[in-house]
Amino acid sequence: MARLHWSGDDAARGTRKGRWTRAEVDRLKDMYGLRPEAAIARDLGRSVASVRKMADELFRTASRRQGPWTAGEIQDLKRYLGASGPEVIARILGRDPEEVKQQVFELGRIQHNSRWTREEVQELRRLYGTRTDADLAAIFGRSLDAVQRIAKKYCLAKDKAFLRRQNGKGASRMPRWDEAELTILREIYPRTPNLEIAQRLNRSVKSIVSKAHHMGIKKEIDRLREMGRENVGHRYR
Repeated sequence: MARLHWSGDDAARGTRKGRWTRAEVDRLKDMYGLRPEAAIARDLGRSVASVRKMADELFRTASRRQGPWTAGEIQDLKRYLGASGPEVIARILGRDPEEVKQQVFELGRIQHNSRWTREEVQELRRLYGTRTDADLAAIFGRSLDAVQRIAKKYCLAKDKAFLRRQNGKGASRMPRWDEAELTILREIYPRTPNLEIAQRLNRSVKSIVSKAHHMGIKKEIDRLREMGRENVGHRYR
């Protein structure tokens, strides 16, 4: 592994020095293209410059691919779509950026109207906070309206950090909670599913969970057991 050079600024910030370990490199591979470089740097305790340099070394030597896209490549493209731009995705996949752009365009042309599967809903809930609706439509092969309708059904919301990156400072401001809403939350949170609460209060599930945590409200033990049984049932149904 190549030896990296560190500046005095790196030491002042408390970032790690010296060679990258195999575990660090593997972790970088897992996160690169899915999270901002600054977030990766914080997670690894490295400087942004170091993360960028190591990524350059990793993907510069990656084998370049040509010809038709395989099913595996399409799945990889969907994994990174919306989390990074075409240039970064191209580096990771070993493709030309123009090929990536063309393939994204082709994905956007594929739309089906079948019922959402449980697996698709789970994946949408995982991705929704950090992707635009347009990117999600391409990932799932659905119309923009279909994505927005299912997101509304499950009271999904974009992450605040994602909105700030997309729209600038202050774009993530949410309506303030009034006393009536707080009273309802205190009364029903311990025994009521979060989705049901979100639908009743016209808020996102994330907002419900965050506010309950801030107020120190917890689910009752019996409800937690029910949630566990429901999750197991969904998994094997």
